[in-house]
Amino acid sequence: MEKKNIDWANLDFSYKKTDYRFVANYKDGAWDEGELTTDAMVVMSECAGVLQYAQTVFEGLKAYTTEDGKIVIFRPDLNAKRMAESAERLQIPVYPEDKFIEAVEKVVKANAAYVPPYGSGASLYLRPYSFGIDPVIGVKPANEYQFRVFATPVGPYFKGGIKPLTIRICDFDRAAPRGTGHIKAGLNYAMSLYAIVDAHEKGFDENMYLDAATRTKVEETGGANFLFVTKDGTVVTPKSDSILPSITRRSLIYVAEHYLGLKVEHREVYKEELKDFAECGLCGTAAVISPVGKIVDHGEEICLPSGMNDMGPVCKKLYQTLLDIQHGKIEAPEGWIRVIE
Repeated sequence: MEKKNIDWANLDFSYKKTDYRFVANYKDGAWDEGELTTDAMVVMSECAGVLQYAQTVFEGLKAYTTEDGKIVIFRPDLNAKRMAESAERLQIPVYPEDKFIEAVEKVVKANAAYVPPYGSGASLYLRPYSFGIDPVIGVKPANEYQFRVFATPVGPYFKGGIKPLTIRICDFDRAAPRGTGHIKAGLNYAMSLYAIVDAHEKGFDENMYLDAATRTKVEETGGANFLFVTKDGTVVTPKSDSILPSITRRSLIYVAEHYLGLKVEHREVYKEELKDFAECGLCGTAAVISPVGKIVDHGEEICLPSGMNDMGPVCKKLYQTLLDIQHGKIEAPEGWIRVIE
C-alpha cells in the first residue's frame, strides 16, 4: 500500500481531510449498520439538538505504524467504554462498544495511506463523536442521533522539542460536584475556552483547575489530567469524581508500576502540596506528557525542581516507555495494542 505524498516530518497538530469517514444514524429507537463515506460534510436542521443544547460527546485516540511496519490502535476498548458512559450521562443512545471498535478499525483501514510511517514522529488521530441531529426547540433530548468517526494525520504536539509549560491556578471552575466533569462532553470544553484564552493573554500556557466545592484540591486542566512525582520518586495522580478518566493517565500509571517499578498513588492532591513535588506533567492523547516547569498561584511562583529546560527524569522515562509500547519497541500488556489487518 502506497502512502500519500505528505511531508510527514513537518505535520502540525491540525485537521487535514482524509478520504473516508464512518457514519451511523439512530432513528426510531435503533442504530443502523452505518457505512464508510467520502462525504466530509454534516447536514442537519438549523434547530438540531446539538446546536441548541450541546448534546454531543466525543473521543480521541491514535493509530500508529510500529517498528515492524504494522498499523495498530492503542486501547480502543477504553475509548468505547468511556464514550458509552459519556453518552448515558447526556441521554444520547449508546453506540455499541463492539461496533465502536469496528468503526474505528474500518476508518483506519480505509485511510491506511494516511497513517504516518514509523519514525516520523507523526500519527493518525481518530475522532469518534455522537450528537443529536433532529430539530429540538424545547429543553429535552433529541430523538435522532448520528455517530461519526473521522481520521486526520497529525504531527507531534510539540514542534521543535518538548518545553516545560508555565501554568496558573485558575479562578474559574471547570466542573461542578456531581456535574459532567467525568465525561467527555463538548460542553465541558466549551466552558474552558474563555479561561484558556485568558490564560494565554496573560502569558500562561494552561490552567490548573481546583475543585469547585472547596478550591483546595487539584483537579485537571481544560483537556488533560495531572501527574505529579514526589521527591522520593512516587508517581501521584489526583482523584476526584469531577476528573475525566484519562486513558493515557491510566496507561502511564500502569507503566510506572509494572514497567519501571515505581510506587504509585491515586489520591486527593491538595494545592498546599504543590511546592513539595519534584515533577509535574499534563497527560493526554495528544502529547502523552506535557511537562510543567512552573505553577503560578496569583503571583506566587512554584518552580518545580525539574526546571524549565527539559522534562523531569521520571516523566521522561514514563513518556518514552509508553511511546515505545505504542510503537512496538517494547512488548505491550495484553489487550493494549489492536493490529489492523
